[in-house]
Amino acid sequence: MLKFLQEYINVNKEKMIDFADFMSQALYHPIYGYYMRSDEKIGAKGDFITSSNIADIYGRIVAKWYQREAEEHNLPASVCEIGAGNGRFAKAFIEEWNAISNKTLYYYLIDESKDHRKLQSQLLPQTEHIQQMNQLEELSSFSGLIFSNELFDAFPVHVIERVDGELVEVMVAFDNGKLIEKKMPVKNVRMINFLKQSSIHLVDGQRIEIPLEMEPMLIRMAGVLERGFILTVDYGYSDQEWQEPARKNGSLRGYRKHQMISDVLQYPGEMDLTSHVHFDSLIRIGETAGLSFVKKWRQDEFLLDAGILEELTNHADIDPFSEASKRNRAIRSLLMTSGISQTFHVILQQKQ
Repeated sequence: MLKFLQEYINVNKEKMIDFADFMSQALYHPIYGYYMRSDEKIGAKGDFITSSNIADIYGRIVAKWYQREAEEHNLPASVCEIGAGNGRFAKAFIEEWNAISNKTLYYYLIDESKDHRKLQSQLLPQTEHIQQMNQLEELSSFSGLIFSNELFDAFPVHVIERVDGELVEVMVAFDNGKLIEKKMPVKNVRMINFLKQSSIHLVDGQRIEIPLEMEPMLIRMAGVLERGFILTVDYGYSDQEWQEPARKNGSLRGYRKHQMISDVLQYPGEMDLTSHVHFDSLIRIGETAGLSFVKKWRQDEFLLDAGILEELTNHADIDPFSEASKRNRAIRSLLMTSGISQTFHVILQQKQ
């Protein structure tokens, strides 16, 4: 991919591109993009792990949560998962729903990756009730639950920094056979407005990611949703947390073979790129698009509220590989103070 990026950058008049453009190519290019490749990405043999791939208990708990919410709010048994990945969450959700409800579930999986759609089809039968889609707009109108897990953290972002009292945008250029950073005055007024709306004030030497693509996605989601919930699971910070000294270098990182790579220009197309979500902005943008903010949990708090402890099994089986033992370990891993749930949050928005 490096040769492609060199040619792509050099055809630009300024011989540089912004970070959002770089990430778009590195992650989503139809041939070279990381998410478009057939290599295993999620799990022990991949580059990262998600809550839904620790065990099926995660998808099953969310299914139980939505079944109760659907009954209380008179919502249809319809779920749209955006960025459905390998389909493991969907499989667990569908199996649990079918076990606890007599209502027929309609489940829509949306993912642009052909590789992901192939993995989904291997796990799930394609019926009129379970359908794969490329784009959200294929749903003409929708009521129910729109769910995403680690969707917004994978969006391309712009990077800005304050240098000598001035805001500059960090760009990507090519020099002596490798990708390098260059800094230019900020030209896009949307980035300045984003900081103002967030009340974030950078100090000299501080950089931050600006997720301009988050707004149009939320508007699309709100536009498709006639009535129901949007449940977003991701890692991120509040506006106040973004200004803490620990955030001085921003949050943009790469992950390759479960190792964090701080230099995100290394291994383009060969590693995941991710940045933390601006939670307050996600809530604020949602409200302007007609979505009411309901609640924000840390992921372990959400799972406890959803009843995960009820899934713990008392058993005398000493076999550590028994189903009961594996399920109990999975539950504990989702709740332990040093586990994945401490860094993830769950945001619930509603349209009535």
